[in-house]
Amino acid sequence: MCALINSNLGYPRIGENREWKKALEAFWSGKLDENEFTKQIEDIRLHNLRLQQQKGIDLIPVGDFSLYDHVLDTSTMFGLVPKRFPYTGGQVPLATYYAMARGSQGATACEMTKWFNTNYHYIVPELQDAQPELTINKPLEAYREAKQKLGIEGKPVLLGLFTFLKLAKGYKAEEIDRLIALFLPLYARILTELSEEGVKWVQIDEPILVQSLSSEDLGRVKHIYVTLAAAAPALKISIQTYFDAVDHYQDLISLPVHGIGLDFIHGFDLNWSNLQTYGFPADKVLGVGILDGRNIWRTDLSRQLEFLAQLEAIVPYERMVLQPSSSLLHVPVSTRKENKLEPVLRDALAFAEEKLTELSILTKAIQRQDPMQLELDLNQTAIANLNASSYRNKAIVQQAIANIGQQPSDRNSSFTTRRGLQTAKWQLPFLPTTTIGSFPQTVEVRNARKNWRSGEWTPEQYEAFIQEQITEWIHLQDELGLDVLVHGEFERTDMVEFFGEKLDGFAFTSNGWVQSYGSRCVKPPVIFGDVEFVQEMTVKETKFAQSLTSKPVKGMLTGPITILNWSFVRSDISREQVAYQIALALRHEVEALEQAGIEMIQVDEPALREGLPLKKRDWQAYLDWAVLAFRLSTATVNDETQIHTHMCYCEFHDIIDAIRALDADVISIETSRSHGELIHSFEEHTYDQGIGLGVYDIHSPRVPSVTEMVEMIERALKVLEPELFWINPDCGLKTRGKDETVAALRVMVEAAKLFRASRSELIPS
Repeated sequence: MCALINSNLGYPRIGENREWKKALEAFWSGKLDENEFTKQIEDIRLHNLRLQQQKGIDLIPVGDFSLYDHVLDTSTMFGLVPKRFPYTGGQVPLATYYAMARGSQGATACEMTKWFNTNYHYIVPELQDAQPELTINKPLEAYREAKQKLGIEGKPVLLGLFTFLKLAKGYKAEEIDRLIALFLPLYARILTELSEEGVKWVQIDEPILVQSLSSEDLGRVKHIYVTLAAAAPALKISIQTYFDAVDHYQDLISLPVHGIGLDFIHGFDLNWSNLQTYGFPADKVLGVGILDGRNIWRTDLSRQLEFLAQLEAIVPYERMVLQPSSSLLHVPVSTRKENKLEPVLRDALAFAEEKLTELSILTKAIQRQDPMQLELDLNQTAIANLNASSYRNKAIVQQAIANIGQQPSDRNSSFTTRRGLQTAKWQLPFLPTTTIGSFPQTVEVRNARKNWRSGEWTPEQYEAFIQEQITEWIHLQDELGLDVLVHGEFERTDMVEFFGEKLDGFAFTSNGWVQSYGSRCVKPPVIFGDVEFVQEMTVKETKFAQSLTSKPVKGMLTGPITILNWSFVRSDISREQVAYQIALALRHEVEALEQAGIEMIQVDEPALREGLPLKKRDWQAYLDWAVLAFRLSTATVNDETQIHTHMCYCEFHDIIDAIRALDADVISIETSRSHGELIHSFEEHTYDQGIGLGVYDIHSPRVPSVTEMVEMIERALKVLEPELFWINPDCGLKTRGKDETVAALRVMVEAAKLFRASRSELIPS
């Protein structure tokens, strides 16, 4: 038998039935005390380890589990608690840990942003005045637990020092060497203690290494790993990269470590080319990321066995470790409950548990020199059946995409012309106030939807309930004094799922949940076929809302790139082609809203930036087709129709040209946790279209003061054109409670009125 082994890089935390989410929220609400919470979390963690053991995984990761976020875990492991939170040293209390993540009445939460180009959010470390200390060796604790309670010789997982520093904020670029000097002894101590405990392998995640690095940064990486290797010479260190290929391959393979993990899914071409050109060191093990850790489709096992046979000519099987391309954190737990899906689709899916089965099949096929023909035949049949199905072969859709260059993608007039027409039409006050779209999804709203879906309520009962909610909140917005209203989106489960349910080409899982941030789990739609418009999706509710008020009500749509980036997307055609299919379908809805008299339409693109490739050289190609997709959706409306869009936490300066190219009349940007940084970017880059910067953070239950909001407005107007400025919350209000939402909006409107009164010289005559 061949000595080939396999490994996993990380497993979903949430549990097959979201037990993790339920435990967190019960603890936060006071329904669980800390002891019971800790016990429930331990049960989930041990179950995950036991399952991986049963699946035949040789190197099972430990320490990948988290109580909220693995980057936050790393921060608190080193005692990196910002001064605004209560902390006196030592192991960070749970209350402080969660205050950093979620905020508290006394302090704003730490900034949250996307984990590379995924839809997972991490808590950004704050390193100003950092004095790190090792408060607890978390990888060691995880290793001991797995060994003592399950007899598992685990592989501790640690976020690499260089990646951790590059993801952090609060220091100047020239300070990085000083920070490395502070943290490196602590990392060395972690590894030394692991080695003394008898740990054989440790996985150090350095996804930052797939980005382009300077020669100085490469020198820093080398210094880090020379130091760590010397600190624990008996410990086998594996550097794990993922999400793309490694540009600096020769530098990486020269590091004094025992293993290198490469992504052969999302970085296949360059990683494979590098191996063929430069070979692989004889003293190292290659982690072969051969299953897609970020998507839900079955792996073509026959094709991957052929690739492994080619790879074996460079790296012998005994020096390979087969593994997913990344942590399985980004996929749902199991397909076991997906019995409602059509068989042609269900049979083509592989979630985390099924991917481990695939990994085991590949490993056994090579170890035993057994083709495992039955498993391979079932695999090939499932893939072929979906590709041949009518869902993926719609001639009308495919013809439209083939002729995409002939589709209109420019507004009739320039922004300047449109602005004049829209100003005359809408007669809005200086600094108009609005919200981003959604209002609280209360228990009553969720129960009503459940009753309707289960058949306990008729469609007429459900529609009447939704109209009651719309009526209540339209009247509330009027009473609060908001200038542009929204209907509240009470009929929508999720901003992507709602549209996918009404478009052809989408499917929806029963239990396909993945973690987005903290306890927030999402169930991404599955784009498995050609996307096509079927019927109006939002017109009825928006028209009803508009009938209740003389103020404008915005139509609310999710944009094509966000639908793409927040879905599991078919892999048989390019993402660009799928984006155009979605865009042309959404255009029908935009035109239907306008024809129904809704002439403010918001097409949200919160995920535009997160789709950026990790290598800057690939950015422009992505931005070109992403911008085109948005414009295909919105370009055919009249000049008087005002197109809005919304974006989440966004390094604005990176993509300002693309944002301008969207040619939206108004853009709102989610900024409260990083307001100062974004304002600074406007000091360097001009933006001359309508814009609203979120004046308070909706991810926290805290209601800010009028003074805080006025200060945010004041600072923004130092660098932005007052006549183009809008005032709005940071994001949608779906996850907030009714009372705190009303209180915060009341403060926001008061802040706008106060600012107008105090700065009357800014108001156009």
